[in-house]
Amino acid sequence: MPVPYLTSPPAVIPIDVGRQLFVDDFLIEHSDLVRTFHRAEKYLGNPVFKPETAEELKRGATVYLGQGGVFFDPQSNEFKMFYTAGWRGPLALATSKDLVRWNRPVMRAGSENVLLAAGLKWAGPEISRAGSDNCVWFDAPATNPAERIKLLTCWMHVPVAERPKGFNHSIQTSADGLGWSEGVPTSGPPGDDYCSFFYNPFRQVWVFSIKQHGPRGRARYYAENPNFFSGADWSRAVYWTNTDRLDAPEPAGRYPGAGDTPQLYSLGAVAYESLMLGMHYIHRGPTNEICTQEKMPKLTDLELGFSRDGFHWDRPDRGGFITGTRRDGDWDRGYLHGTTGICLVLGDKLVFPYTAYSGIAPNGSRGMYTGGSIGLAMLRRDGFASMDAGENTGTLTTRPVKFSGNRLFVNVAAPKGELRAEVLDEAGQVLAPFAAARCVPVTADSTLHEVTWGAGTDLAALRGKPVRFRFQLKNGSLYSFWVSPDASGASHGYVGAGGPGYPGVIDTVGRAALAARPL
Repeated sequence: MPVPYLTSPPAVIPIDVGRQLFVDDFLIEHSDLVRTFHRAEKYLGNPVFKPETAEELKRGATVYLGQGGVFFDPQSNEFKMFYTAGWRGPLALATSKDLVRWNRPVMRAGSENVLLAAGLKWAGPEISRAGSDNCVWFDAPATNPAERIKLLTCWMHVPVAERPKGFNHSIQTSADGLGWSEGVPTSGPPGDDYCSFFYNPFRQVWVFSIKQHGPRGRARYYAENPNFFSGADWSRAVYWTNTDRLDAPEPAGRYPGAGDTPQLYSLGAVAYESLMLGMHYIHRGPTNEICTQEKMPKLTDLELGFSRDGFHWDRPDRGGFITGTRRDGDWDRGYLHGTTGICLVLGDKLVFPYTAYSGIAPNGSRGMYTGGSIGLAMLRRDGFASMDAGENTGTLTTRPVKFSGNRLFVNVAAPKGELRAEVLDEAGQVLAPFAAARCVPVTADSTLHEVTWGAGTDLAALRGKPVRFRFQLKNGSLYSFWVSPDASGASHGYVGAGGPGYPGVIDTVGRAALAARPL
Protein backbone atom coordinates (compact mmCIF):
# COMPACT_ATOMS: atom_id res chain seq x y z
CA MET A 1 0.00 0.00 0.00
CA PRO A 2 1.51 3.38 -0.97
CA VAL A 3 1.63 5.68 2.07
CA PRO A 4 1.42 9.29 0.83
CA TYR A 5 2.50 11.04 4.03
CA LEU A 6 5.78 9.09 3.99
CA THR A 7 6.65 10.09 0.43
CA SER A 8 5.43 13.70 0.87
CA PRO A 9 5.63 14.66 4.56
CA PRO A 10 4.50 18.14 5.63
CA ALA A 11 7.10 20.91 5.70
CA VAL A 12 6.58 21.33 9.44
CA ILE A 13 5.14 18.56 11.62
CA PRO A 14 3.00 19.52 14.65
CA ILE A 15 3.85 17.32 17.64
CA ASP A 16 1.51 18.55 20.39
CA VAL A 17 -0.47 15.29 20.42
CA GLY A 18 1.27 12.28 21.84
CA ARG A 19 4.64 10.67 22.08
CA GLN A 20 6.44 10.67 18.75
CA LEU A 21 7.38 7.13 17.73
CA PHE A 22 10.06 5.98 15.31
CA VAL A 23 8.07 3.23 13.59
CA ASP A 24 8.77 4.85 10.21
CA ASP A 25 10.77 7.75 8.73
CA PHE A 26 7.96 10.30 8.98
CA LEU A 27 9.75 12.29 11.71
CA ILE A 28 13.32 11.61 10.61
CA GLU A 29 15.31 13.88 8.32
CA HIS A 30 18.65 12.14 8.86
CA SER A 31 19.93 9.32 11.04
CA ASP A 32 22.76 6.83 11.23
CA LEU A 33 21.11 4.93 14.07
CA VAL A 34 19.81 1.42 13.39
CA ARG A 35 16.06 0.78 13.65
CA THR A 36 15.01 -2.44 15.39
CA PHE A 37 11.43 -3.71 15.50
CA HIS A 38 10.35 -5.54 18.63
CA ARG A 39 7.74 -8.22 19.23
CA ALA A 40 5.48 -8.78 22.20
CA GLU A 41 6.50 -11.28 24.87
CA LYS A 42 3.90 -13.77 26.05
CA TYR A 43 3.02 -13.68 29.73
CA LEU A 44 4.45 -16.72 31.54
CA GLY A 45 1.19 -17.24 33.43
CA ASN A 46 -0.89 -17.73 30.24
CA PRO A 47 -3.69 -18.44 29.72
CA VAL A 48 -5.26 -16.04 32.22
CA PHE A 49 -8.88 -16.83 31.28
CA LYS A 50 -10.21 -20.28 30.42
CA PRO A 51 -13.64 -21.83 29.79
CA GLU A 52 -15.36 -22.67 33.06
CA THR A 53 -19.13 -22.19 32.84
CA ALA A 54 -21.49 -24.86 31.51
CA GLU A 55 -22.24 -22.70 28.46
CA GLU A 56 -18.53 -22.22 27.68
CA LEU A 57 -17.68 -25.89 28.14
CA LYS A 58 -20.54 -27.26 26.05
CA ARG A 59 -19.72 -24.92 23.15
CA GLY A 60 -16.27 -26.29 22.30
CA ALA A 61 -14.71 -25.52 25.69
CA THR A 62 -13.97 -22.06 24.33
CA VAL A 63 -13.84 -18.43 25.40
CA TYR A 64 -12.70 -16.00 22.78
CA LEU A 65 -12.15 -12.40 21.76
CA GLY A 66 -12.99 -12.79 18.08
CA GLN A 67 -13.83 -9.10 17.95
CA GLY A 68 -14.51 -8.71 21.65
CA GLY A 69 -12.85 -6.01 23.69
CA VAL A 70 -10.72 -5.54 26.79
CA PHE A 71 -10.89 -1.98 28.10
CA PHE A 72 -10.14 -0.09 31.31
CA ASP A 73 -13.15 1.59 32.89
CA PRO A 74 -11.95 4.64 34.88
CA GLN A 75 -15.36 4.97 36.55
CA SER A 76 -15.26 1.54 38.19
CA ASN A 77 -11.44 1.41 38.22
CA GLU A 78 -11.33 -2.07 36.65
CA PHE A 79 -10.65 -3.85 33.40
CA LYS A 80 -13.68 -5.09 31.50
CA MET A 81 -13.54 -7.99 29.08
CA PHE A 82 -16.38 -8.42 26.60
CA TYR A 83 -16.04 -11.95 25.25
CA THR A 84 -17.99 -14.76 23.62
CA ALA A 85 -18.83 -17.58 26.02
CA GLY A 86 -18.38 -20.72 23.94
CA TRP A 87 -18.06 -20.99 20.17
CA ARG A 88 -20.66 -18.58 18.76
CA GLY A 89 -22.22 -18.46 22.19
CA PRO A 90 -23.63 -15.53 24.17
CA LEU A 91 -21.88 -12.21 24.72
CA ALA A 92 -20.52 -12.13 28.26
CA LEU A 93 -18.57 -9.90 30.65
CA ALA A 94 -15.59 -10.53 32.93
CA THR A 95 -13.86 -8.00 35.18
CA SER A 96 -10.39 -7.72 36.69
CA LYS A 97 -8.20 -5.35 38.69
CA ASP A 98 -4.90 -6.61 37.29
CA LEU A 99 -5.61 -8.39 33.94
CA VAL A 100 -4.57 -11.71 35.49
CA ARG A 101 -7.32 -12.62 37.98
CA TRP A 102 -10.77 -12.42 36.38
CA ASN A 103 -14.30 -12.55 37.79
CA ARG A 104 -17.56 -13.39 36.07
CA PRO A 105 -20.03 -10.96 37.66
CA VAL A 106 -23.66 -12.04 37.90
CA MET A 107 -25.47 -9.61 35.60
CA ARG A 108 -29.01 -10.83 36.16
CA ALA A 109 -30.66 -13.73 37.95
CA GLY A 110 -30.19 -17.04 36.16
CA SER A 111 -27.90 -15.74 33.44
CA GLU A 112 -24.55 -15.55 35.24
CA ASN A 113 -22.38 -13.02 33.39
CA VAL A 114 -24.26 -13.07 30.08
CA LEU A 115 -25.08 -9.71 28.45
CA LEU A 116 -26.77 -10.95 25.26
CA ALA A 117 -27.98 -14.50 24.67
CA ALA A 118 -26.81 -16.46 21.65
CA GLY A 119 -28.76 -15.59 18.51
CA LEU A 120 -31.33 -18.32 18.05
CA LYS A 121 -34.65 -16.41 18.07
CA TRP A 122 -35.60 -12.80 17.47
CA ALA A 123 -36.95 -11.38 20.73
CA GLY A 124 -38.95 -8.36 19.55
CA PRO A 125 -38.16 -4.66 19.20
CA GLU A 126 -35.69 -4.59 22.11
CA ILE A 127 -32.74 -6.74 21.09
CA SER A 128 -31.80 -9.14 23.86
CA ARG A 129 -29.87 -11.59 21.71
CA ALA A 130 -26.69 -11.33 19.72
CA GLY A 131 -25.95 -12.80 16.32
CA SER A 132 -23.13 -15.20 15.53
CA ASP A 133 -20.10 -12.88 15.84
CA ASN A 134 -19.81 -9.74 17.93
CA CYS A 135 -17.59 -6.67 17.90
CA VAL A 136 -17.70 -4.57 21.10
CA TRP A 137 -16.18 -1.16 21.84
CA PHE A 138 -16.24 0.33 25.33
CA ASP A 139 -16.51 4.06 24.67
CA ALA A 140 -15.42 5.51 28.03
CA PRO A 141 -15.43 9.15 26.80
CA ALA A 142 -18.98 8.90 25.35
CA THR A 143 -20.97 12.04 26.15
CA ASN A 144 -24.18 10.02 26.17
CA PRO A 145 -23.96 7.35 28.90
CA ALA A 146 -26.46 5.20 27.00
CA GLU A 147 -23.85 4.78 24.26
CA ARG A 148 -20.82 3.75 26.34
CA ILE A 149 -20.99 0.17 25.03
CA LYS A 150 -21.20 -0.09 21.26
CA LEU A 151 -21.91 -3.36 19.46
CA LEU A 152 -21.77 -4.68 15.92
CA THR A 153 -23.26 -8.16 15.59
CA CYS A 154 -23.34 -10.52 12.62
CA TRP A 155 -26.45 -12.56 11.81
CA MET A 156 -25.23 -14.43 8.76
CA HIS A 157 -24.67 -17.73 10.60
CA VAL A 158 -28.15 -17.61 12.18
CA PRO A 159 -30.84 -19.30 10.04
CA VAL A 160 -32.78 -16.72 8.01
CA ALA A 161 -36.06 -17.75 9.65
CA GLU A 162 -34.59 -17.05 13.10
CA ARG A 163 -33.02 -13.62 12.50
CA PRO A 164 -34.54 -10.16 12.11
CA LYS A 165 -35.88 -9.68 8.59
CA GLY A 166 -33.33 -8.03 6.34
CA PHE A 167 -30.55 -8.18 8.94
CA ASN A 168 -27.04 -9.27 7.93
CA HIS A 169 -25.24 -7.10 10.49
CA SER A 170 -26.70 -4.67 13.01
CA ILE A 171 -25.40 -2.05 15.44
CA GLN A 172 -26.72 -0.93 18.81
CA THR A 173 -25.59 0.61 22.10
CA SER A 174 -25.99 0.11 25.84
CA ALA A 175 -25.13 1.90 29.07
CA ASP A 176 -24.42 -1.23 31.10
CA GLY A 177 -24.69 -4.25 28.81
CA LEU A 178 -28.17 -5.15 30.08
CA GLY A 179 -30.56 -2.78 28.34
CA TRP A 180 -29.86 -2.27 24.64
CA SER A 181 -31.06 0.17 22.02
CA GLU A 182 -33.03 -1.12 19.08
CA GLY A 183 -30.78 -2.65 16.47
CA VAL A 184 -30.05 -0.70 13.29
CA PRO A 185 -29.33 -2.98 10.31
CA THR A 186 -26.39 -2.22 8.07
CA SER A 187 -27.18 -1.33 4.47
CA GLY A 188 -25.26 -1.68 1.25
CA PRO A 189 -23.26 -4.74 0.23
CA PRO A 190 -23.44 -7.35 3.02
CA GLY A 191 -20.20 -8.01 4.83
CA ASP A 192 -18.90 -11.45 5.70
CA ASP A 193 -18.39 -12.61 9.29
CA TYR A 194 -15.64 -10.98 11.39
CA CYS A 195 -16.56 -7.42 10.47
CA SER A 196 -15.49 -4.90 13.11
CA PHE A 197 -15.21 -1.21 13.90
CA PHE A 198 -13.02 1.26 15.79
CA TYR A 199 -12.80 4.96 16.56
CA ASN A 200 -10.27 7.26 14.89
CA PRO A 201 -10.01 10.32 17.16
CA PHE A 202 -7.62 12.13 14.82
CA ARG A 203 -10.39 12.33 12.22
CA GLN A 204 -13.23 11.96 14.74
CA VAL A 205 -14.93 9.18 12.80
CA TRP A 206 -16.17 5.67 13.49
CA VAL A 207 -14.52 3.31 11.03
CA PHE A 208 -16.12 0.03 9.95
CA SER A 209 -13.67 -2.67 8.87
CA ILE A 210 -15.80 -4.82 6.57
CA LYS A 211 -14.74 -8.32 5.63
CA GLN A 212 -15.27 -9.28 2.01
CA HIS A 213 -13.29 -11.22 -0.54
CA GLY A 214 -10.84 -9.83 -3.06
CA PRO A 215 -8.04 -10.97 -5.36
CA ARG A 216 -6.12 -12.52 -2.42
CA GLY A 217 -9.10 -14.10 -0.64
CA ARG A 218 -10.26 -12.51 2.61
CA ALA A 219 -9.77 -8.72 2.54
CA ARG A 220 -11.19 -5.53 4.09
CA TYR A 221 -13.47 -2.75 2.90
CA TYR A 222 -13.64 0.64 4.65
CA ALA A 223 -16.56 2.88 5.65
CA GLU A 224 -16.49 5.84 8.04
CA ASN A 225 -18.94 8.21 9.69
CA PRO A 226 -18.71 10.73 12.55
CA ASN A 227 -22.00 9.34 13.91
CA PHE A 228 -21.94 5.74 15.08
CA PHE A 229 -25.49 4.85 14.06
CA SER A 230 -25.12 6.58 10.68
CA GLY A 231 -22.13 4.31 10.18
CA ALA A 232 -24.56 1.46 9.55
CA ASP A 233 -24.72 2.71 5.96
CA TRP A 234 -22.05 0.69 4.15
CA SER A 235 -23.25 1.62 0.66
CA ARG A 236 -20.23 3.86 0.09
CA ALA A 237 -17.65 1.42 1.45
CA VAL A 238 -14.41 1.29 -0.54
CA TYR A 239 -11.88 -1.46 -1.04
CA TRP A 240 -9.28 -0.96 1.66
CA THR A 241 -6.49 -3.45 2.13
CA ASN A 242 -5.39 -7.07 1.87
CA THR A 243 -2.27 -9.19 2.29
CA ASP A 244 0.50 -8.68 -0.24
CA ARG A 245 3.65 -10.26 -1.60
CA LEU A 246 5.56 -9.55 1.63
CA ASP A 247 3.22 -11.78 3.66
CA ALA A 248 5.02 -15.10 3.52
CA PRO A 249 3.04 -18.35 3.33
CA GLU A 250 3.46 -20.98 6.01
CA PRO A 251 6.62 -23.01 5.23
CA ALA A 252 5.91 -26.44 3.79
CA GLY A 253 5.78 -29.13 6.45
CA ARG A 254 5.66 -26.83 9.49
CA TYR A 255 1.89 -27.20 9.98
CA PRO A 256 -0.39 -29.84 8.43
CA GLY A 257 -2.08 -28.63 5.26
CA ALA A 258 -0.82 -25.04 5.47
CA GLY A 259 1.04 -23.12 2.81
CA ASP A 260 -1.72 -21.40 0.83
CA THR A 261 -1.58 -17.72 -0.13
CA PRO A 262 -1.96 -15.71 3.10
CA GLN A 263 -5.18 -13.76 3.55
CA LEU A 264 -6.22 -10.81 5.74
CA TYR A 265 -8.59 -12.46 8.20
CA SER A 266 -9.38 -9.31 10.17
CA LEU A 267 -8.14 -5.79 10.88
CA GLY A 268 -8.85 -3.71 13.99
CA ALA A 269 -7.20 -0.51 15.17
CA VAL A 270 -6.85 1.95 18.05
CA ALA A 271 -5.26 5.33 18.65
CA TYR A 272 -1.99 5.07 20.55
CA GLU A 273 -0.13 8.29 21.34
CA SER A 274 0.32 10.11 17.99
CA LEU A 275 -0.75 7.38 15.54
CA MET A 276 -3.09 4.47 14.89
CA LEU A 277 -2.09 0.88 15.63
CA GLY A 278 -3.61 -1.70 13.33
CA MET A 279 -3.73 -5.36 14.34
CA HIS A 280 -3.66 -7.42 11.14
CA TYR A 281 -4.79 -11.06 11.48
CA ILE A 282 -2.78 -12.94 8.84
CA HIS A 283 -4.42 -16.23 7.88
CA ARG A 284 -1.82 -18.76 6.69
CA GLY A 285 -4.12 -21.74 6.17
CA PRO A 286 -5.11 -24.51 6.17
CA THR A 287 -8.54 -24.37 4.59
CA ASN A 288 -11.59 -24.84 6.80
CA GLU A 289 -12.19 -28.20 5.11
CA ILE A 290 -8.75 -29.52 6.08
CA CYS A 291 -9.05 -28.20 9.65
CA THR A 292 -12.49 -29.79 10.04
CA GLN A 293 -11.18 -33.11 8.76
CA GLU A 294 -8.03 -33.06 10.90
CA LYS A 295 -9.81 -31.51 13.93
CA MET A 296 -7.20 -28.82 14.47
CA PRO A 297 -7.20 -25.00 14.58
CA LYS A 298 -6.33 -22.96 11.51
CA LEU A 299 -3.47 -20.49 11.65
CA THR A 300 -3.84 -16.76 12.12
CA ASP A 301 -0.84 -14.77 13.32
CA LEU A 302 -1.07 -11.21 14.66
CA GLU A 303 1.02 -8.53 12.96
CA LEU A 304 1.05 -4.77 13.47
CA GLY A 305 0.65 -1.93 11.04
CA PHE A 306 1.05 1.79 11.70
CA SER A 307 -0.97 4.65 10.30
CA ARG A 308 -0.90 8.41 10.75
CA ASP A 309 -4.25 8.94 9.01
CA GLY A 310 -6.16 5.76 9.89
CA PHE A 311 -6.49 4.60 6.29
CA HIS A 312 -3.02 4.00 4.84
CA TRP A 313 -1.04 1.29 6.61
CA ASP A 314 2.72 0.91 6.79
CA ARG A 315 3.66 -2.65 7.76
CA PRO A 316 7.46 -2.65 8.01
CA ASP A 317 7.85 -5.84 10.08
CA ARG A 318 6.27 -9.10 8.85
CA GLY A 319 7.93 -11.44 11.33
CA GLY A 320 4.87 -11.94 13.55
CA PHE A 321 4.10 -9.67 16.52
CA ILE A 322 2.27 -12.47 18.36
CA THR A 323 2.19 -15.95 16.80
CA GLY A 324 0.89 -19.43 17.55
CA THR A 325 3.37 -22.14 18.52
CA ARG A 326 2.08 -24.66 15.92
CA ARG A 327 2.76 -27.41 18.50
CA ASP A 328 0.06 -29.97 19.18
CA GLY A 329 -1.04 -29.76 22.82
CA ASP A 330 -0.07 -26.11 23.38
CA TRP A 331 -2.85 -23.79 24.56
CA ASP A 332 -1.81 -21.31 21.87
CA ARG A 333 -1.17 -23.69 19.01
CA GLY A 334 -2.98 -21.51 16.46
CA TYR A 335 -5.95 -19.37 15.39
CA LEU A 336 -4.88 -16.24 17.28
CA HIS A 337 -7.21 -13.25 17.64
CA GLY A 338 -6.49 -9.83 19.06
CA THR A 339 -9.15 -7.60 20.54
CA THR A 340 -10.91 -4.33 19.88
CA GLY A 341 -8.93 -1.72 21.74
CA ILE A 342 -5.76 -3.64 20.77
CA CYS A 343 -3.70 -2.78 23.88
CA LEU A 344 -3.83 -1.34 27.38
CA VAL A 345 -1.26 0.72 29.28
CA LEU A 346 -0.13 -0.76 32.59
CA GLY A 347 2.66 1.27 34.18
CA ASP A 348 5.60 1.25 31.78
CA LYS A 349 4.23 -1.69 29.76
CA LEU A 350 1.74 -2.21 26.97
CA VAL A 351 -0.45 -5.28 27.39
CA PHE A 352 -2.05 -7.05 24.42
CA PRO A 353 -4.86 -9.50 25.30
CA TYR A 354 -5.35 -12.23 22.71
CA THR A 355 -7.24 -15.46 22.11
CA ALA A 356 -5.55 -18.67 21.00
CA TYR A 357 -6.77 -22.20 20.36
CA SER A 358 -5.33 -25.58 21.27
CA GLY A 359 -7.99 -27.53 19.37
CA ILE A 360 -8.44 -29.77 22.43
CA ALA A 361 -11.16 -29.66 25.11
CA PRO A 362 -10.52 -30.76 28.72
CA ASN A 363 -12.38 -34.03 27.99
CA GLY A 364 -9.99 -34.77 25.12
CA SER A 365 -12.35 -34.03 22.24
CA ARG A 366 -10.84 -32.15 19.32
CA GLY A 367 -12.08 -29.62 16.81
CA MET A 368 -11.22 -26.60 14.70
CA TYR A 369 -12.92 -24.21 17.14
CA THR A 370 -12.22 -26.15 20.33
CA GLY A 371 -10.07 -25.21 23.31
CA GLY A 372 -10.03 -21.43 23.01
CA SER A 373 -8.52 -19.46 25.91
CA ILE A 374 -7.30 -15.91 26.50
CA GLY A 375 -3.77 -14.81 27.33
CA LEU A 376 -1.62 -11.70 27.48
CA ALA A 377 1.49 -10.44 25.70
CA MET A 378 3.59 -7.49 26.80
CA LEU A 379 5.79 -4.84 25.25
CA ARG A 380 7.73 -1.90 26.61
CA ARG A 381 5.76 1.35 26.47
CA ASP A 382 6.30 2.78 22.94
CA GLY A 383 8.40 -0.31 22.31
CA PHE A 384 7.35 -1.13 18.74
CA ALA A 385 10.61 0.15 17.27
CA SER A 386 13.84 1.55 18.68
CA MET A 387 16.64 3.58 17.12
CA ASP A 388 19.86 1.99 18.35
CA ALA A 389 23.52 2.95 18.73
CA GLY A 390 26.56 0.96 19.85
CA GLU A 391 30.00 2.09 21.01
CA ASN A 392 30.20 4.77 18.37
CA THR A 393 27.96 7.77 18.97
CA GLY A 394 25.18 8.05 16.41
CA THR A 395 22.76 10.85 15.65
CA LEU A 396 19.13 11.30 14.67
CA THR A 397 17.86 14.64 13.36
CA THR A 398 14.14 15.23 13.07
CA ARG A 399 12.35 17.07 10.33
CA PRO A 400 11.13 20.56 11.29
CA VAL A 401 8.54 20.29 14.08
CA LYS A 402 6.50 22.76 16.10
CA PHE A 403 4.96 22.52 19.56
CA SER A 404 3.26 24.54 22.28
CA GLY A 405 4.80 22.78 25.30
CA ASN A 406 8.04 23.64 27.04
CA ARG A 407 9.64 20.42 28.34
CA LEU A 408 11.34 17.69 26.29
CA PHE A 409 10.89 14.07 27.34
CA VAL A 410 12.27 10.82 25.94
CA ASN A 411 11.71 7.08 26.26
CA VAL A 412 15.26 5.73 26.26
CA ALA A 413 17.26 2.71 27.37
CA ALA A 414 20.88 3.78 27.90
CA PRO A 415 21.93 2.64 31.40
CA LYS A 416 25.48 1.97 30.16
CA GLY A 417 25.57 4.72 27.59
CA GLU A 418 24.18 8.22 27.20
CA LEU A 419 21.76 10.35 25.27
CA ARG A 420 22.10 14.07 24.59
CA ALA A 421 19.81 16.37 22.66
CA GLU A 422 20.17 19.72 20.97
CA VAL A 423 17.79 22.05 19.17
CA LEU A 424 18.38 23.46 15.68
CA ASP A 425 16.67 26.42 14.07
CA GLU A 426 14.83 26.25 10.76
CA ALA A 427 18.11 26.77 8.88
CA GLY A 428 19.74 23.86 10.69
CA GLN A 429 21.94 25.93 13.01
CA VAL A 430 22.33 24.87 16.64
CA LEU A 431 20.60 27.22 19.09
CA ALA A 432 23.32 27.96 21.64
CA PRO A 433 21.25 27.56 24.84
CA PHE A 434 20.20 24.10 23.61
CA ALA A 435 23.53 22.76 22.35
CA ALA A 436 24.43 19.12 23.02
CA ALA A 437 27.43 20.24 25.06
CA ARG A 438 25.08 21.93 27.54
CA CYS A 439 22.65 19.00 27.72
CA VAL A 440 22.61 16.99 30.94
CA PRO A 441 23.45 13.44 29.73
CA VAL A 442 20.67 10.88 30.10
CA THR A 443 22.13 7.62 31.45
CA ALA A 444 18.96 5.76 32.34
CA ASP A 445 16.52 3.08 31.28
CA SER A 446 13.25 4.98 31.52
CA THR A 447 10.00 5.19 29.59
CA LEU A 448 9.58 8.80 30.77
CA HIS A 449 12.68 10.95 31.31
CA GLU A 450 13.03 14.71 31.00
CA VAL A 451 15.91 16.15 28.97
CA THR A 452 17.38 19.40 30.35
CA TRP A 453 20.06 21.93 29.49
CA GLY A 454 20.46 23.47 32.92
CA ALA A 455 18.48 26.11 34.80
CA GLY A 456 16.36 28.53 32.82
CA THR A 457 16.59 26.69 29.51
CA ASP A 458 13.18 25.16 28.99
CA LEU A 459 11.65 25.31 25.49
CA ALA A 460 9.07 28.03 26.15
CA ALA A 461 10.85 30.54 23.90
CA LEU A 462 10.56 28.12 20.95
CA ARG A 463 6.79 27.57 21.12
CA GLY A 464 5.18 27.68 17.69
CA LYS A 465 8.53 28.05 15.89
CA PRO A 466 9.81 25.43 13.40
CA VAL A 467 12.81 23.69 14.95
CA ARG A 468 14.63 20.38 14.65
CA PHE A 469 15.77 18.10 17.44
CA ARG A 470 19.08 16.32 17.06
CA PHE A 471 19.67 13.36 19.37
CA GLN A 472 23.16 11.98 20.03
CA LEU A 473 23.15 8.41 21.34
CA LYS A 474 25.82 5.98 22.48
CA ASN A 475 25.24 2.41 23.74
CA GLY A 476 21.51 2.73 23.91
CA SER A 477 18.07 2.70 22.32
CA LEU A 478 15.72 5.63 21.72
CA TYR A 479 12.00 4.76 21.46
CA SER A 480 10.21 8.10 21.39
CA PHE A 481 10.31 11.78 22.27
CA TRP A 482 7.67 14.41 23.00
CA VAL A 483 7.28 17.96 24.29
CA SER A 484 4.97 18.35 27.29
CA PRO A 485 3.41 21.48 28.79
CA ASP A 486 4.06 20.34 32.37
CA ALA A 487 6.56 18.61 34.62
CA SER A 488 4.54 15.38 34.78
CA GLY A 489 5.53 14.51 31.23
CA ALA A 490 1.91 14.10 30.14
CA SER A 491 1.95 13.50 26.39
CA HIS A 492 -1.69 14.41 25.70
CA GLY A 493 -1.69 11.50 23.29
CA TYR A 494 -3.88 8.42 23.27
CA VAL A 495 -3.41 5.37 25.47
CA GLY A 496 -5.14 2.64 23.49
CA ALA A 497 -7.89 0.98 25.53
CA GLY A 498 -6.83 2.92 28.64
CA GLY A 499 -5.23 1.80 31.86
CA PRO A 500 -4.97 2.41 35.63
CA GLY A 501 -4.17 6.00 36.54
CA TYR A 502 -5.61 7.50 33.36
CA PRO A 503 -8.92 9.36 33.71
CA GLY A 504 -9.80 8.48 30.11
CA VAL A 505 -8.06 7.46 26.90
CA ILE A 506 -5.74 10.51 26.77
CA ASP A 507 -2.53 10.84 28.81
CA THR A 508 -3.15 13.94 30.92
CA VAL A 509 -1.25 12.69 34.00
CA GLY A 510 2.16 11.56 32.77
CA ARG A 511 4.40 10.23 35.51
CA ALA A 512 1.52 9.64 37.94
CA ALA A 513 0.27 6.65 35.91
CA LEU A 514 3.62 4.83 36.17
CA ALA A 515 2.62 3.68 39.64
CA ALA A 516 0.29 1.05 38.13
CA ARG A 517 1.52 -2.40 39.15
CA PRO A 518 3.26 -4.07 36.18
CA LEU A 519 2.82 -7.73 35.33
